[in-house]
Amino acid sequence: MQFAKRMEQFREGIFSELLTLKKEKEEQGTTVIDLSVGTPNIPPENRIRHALAAAAEDPKQYIYAINDTAKLQQAVAQWYQRRYGVQLNPETQIKSLLGSQEGLTHIALSIVDPGDTVLVPDPCYPAFSCGPMLAGARLCWMPMKKENHYLIDFDAIPEEEAKAAKLMIVSYPNNPTTAVAPDWFYEKLIAFAQKYDIIVLHDNAYSELVFDGKTCGSFLRFPGAMDVGVEFNSLSKTYGMAGARVGFCVGNQQVVSMLKKLKSNLDYGMFLPIQRAAVEAITGEQSCVQRTCAAYEKRRDFLWEQFEKLGWHFEKPAATMFVWAPIPEKYGMDDKRFTLDLIQQAGVLVTPGRAFGPSGKGHVRMALVQEKAALQEAAERMSKTNIFN
Repeated sequence: MQFAKRMEQFREGIFSELLTLKKEKEEQGTTVIDLSVGTPNIPPENRIRHALAAAAEDPKQYIYAINDTAKLQQAVAQWYQRRYGVQLNPETQIKSLLGSQEGLTHIALSIVDPGDTVLVPDPCYPAFSCGPMLAGARLCWMPMKKENHYLIDFDAIPEEEAKAAKLMIVSYPNNPTTAVAPDWFYEKLIAFAQKYDIIVLHDNAYSELVFDGKTCGSFLRFPGAMDVGVEFNSLSKTYGMAGARVGFCVGNQQVVSMLKKLKSNLDYGMFLPIQRAAVEAITGEQSCVQRTCAAYEKRRDFLWEQFEKLGWHFEKPAATMFVWAPIPEKYGMDDKRFTLDLIQQAGVLVTPGRAFGPSGKGHVRMALVQEKAALQEAAERMSKTNIFN
C-alpha cells in the first residue's frame, strides 16, 4: 500500500501517546492521576444540559443542520457585544466550528497554498502547527521567551519571513505558557499585520479563565483588528462543553466567507441539539462562568503550594487551566524522560513540553482538571520518588 507523503510530517498525536502510557500503567494496577489533557471535569450547568436533552428528544432535530441557525448566529453576535464590546454581523462575520481544533486544522486550507509561509508561535498548541502543515505550508517559528513574558517579539521576526508570511497564528491567554498579553501587544500585532499584509488568527479560548481579579477581552476590540483577521472562541472550557465540540470563527468577513465555503464541502454543520445548547450557554445566566474561573484559580493555588513543598518551583499561572513548569534541573532539557519517570514512579501523567514546539523542551504542561484531593495525592506520591529526593 502507498500513502500520502504529507503523513510523513506527522507522528501520532501526543495525547494519544499519553493515553497509551496511561492504559499500560492502569493495567499494572495503578490509578493514574491524569494532568495531561485539558479536558474539563466541571460539567455544564443544568440549564445547558436540559436544553440539549430537550432538543435531542425532538425527532425533527436529526436532520442535517447544513448551516448555523439564525438563533445561533444572533446569540453569538449578542455574546460578543455584551462580553467583549465587539459588534459582529450575524450572517457574514460568524461561523461555527466543530470545536476550535477542527477550525484550526482546516482554516489554513482556505488561506495558504503549498509552500506558503505561516508564522506560528513557539511553544504552541499542536493544532496551530498541524493545520498549516496539512495545507502544505512552510512554518516559521516565533519563539516566545520567558524574559519577554512569553510575548511574541515582532522585531525578532526576520524581514524576509515577514514579507513571505500569509498567515499568522496568535493566542492569548496562552496555552501552554499561560501568559496574558497587554493592550500594546495587540496594537503592535495589528500594525505588523497591516505592514506585511498578513492574515491574523487569534485564538481566544481562555479569555474567561484569567486569575487574580484581572480580566481579558477580545483581539477584535482593537482598531484595525477586523481588517486583518479573525478570532476563534470556544465553549469547551468556559461552559464545560468540551465533548460537544462548539467553537466559533468571528471577525473579518472575507476570511469567514472563505472558511464557510471550505466547510460547506467538508461537513454538514453542527448537530442541531448542540446548537440549541450553545445558544442556552451564551445567552442564559452567566454566573457559571465566574464559578468555573474561581474553581480553576483555587486549584492553581493549591497545586502551586503543594509542589512548592516538593521543591518544584515555577511561576503561578496568570490564566488558562494549565501550568507551564520547568522540569527539575537533574533532567537537563529531557522533558520526555521526566514525563516517563513521573508516571512510572508516581502514576502521575503530564505532557512533555516538546509536544508544543522546539522551545517547549525542558518544560511540562499540567492541566488543572483534578479536584484538590487528587492534586494532593499527586504531590504525596511524587514526594516518595527519587525525582524529588
